[in-house]
Amino acid sequence: MSDSALVLLSGGQDSATCLAWALDRFSRVETIGFNYGQRHREELDARDRFRAGLTTAFPAWAEKLGEDRVLDLSVLGEISDTALTREVEIATSASGLPNTFVPGRNIVFLTFAAAVAYRRGLKHVVTGVCETDFSGYPDCRDDTIKALQVALNLGMQTRFVLETPLMWMNKAQTWLLAEELGGGALVDLIRNETLTCYNGDIEHNHEWGYGCGSCPACELRSRGYEQYRLVVQETTDD
Repeated sequence: MSDSALVLLSGGQDSATCLAWALDRFSRVETIGFNYGQRHREELDARDRFRAGLTTAFPAWAEKLGEDRVLDLSVLGEISDTALTREVEIATSASGLPNTFVPGRNIVFLTFAAAVAYRRGLKHVVTGVCETDFSGYPDCRDDTIKALQVALNLGMQTRFVLETPLMWMNKAQTWLLAEELGGGALVDLIRNETLTCYNGDIEHNHEWGYGCGSCPACELRSRGYEQYRLVVQETTDD
């Protein structure tokens, strides 16, 4: 079905924005998440809250929003020694990459998502990976996604489109995209019902949302929100 999509929904800001993006474009949208043995499950819990809030706040989108599923990929956590799958301090590894990098994660996620999309008859697979504001993860790069799209289409003899609407956006532009798609209501929903914190902190609520405020993910989200607010203020002043 050419007018259909499967969105990889983690429960964080980027994937939530991608879900809104897909609902604005396609007539049928399903979501998928993954339990990969991450050190906290608060982001997975946020998925349900965001989906529920989205259907309440945007009835037209609710009519398009279909099934959700969470796949158990805990074996990925078992073979990964990273700060996202172990209780270790976030740092830079010997490879030069942050130790939050889970090798193969996005490749595995997209491969399983494509298998589900194949069975469900969904043409577009939407992911929130980004090459602008990222931690240097090689599986977030445009070249990786393009190569994977070729491999999946060859291996499944189909014509999937791997959509990456945030690929060339920074975090401020991602906030702006959310506002363009759903106004202040969507921005508030993302602020209040998504979680991007590496530490899974749901105790501290900041202007930009929940999080510890000190991990790299929180710092990126906070800085992006501040820049977004400056752009909004400049537009208002003009």
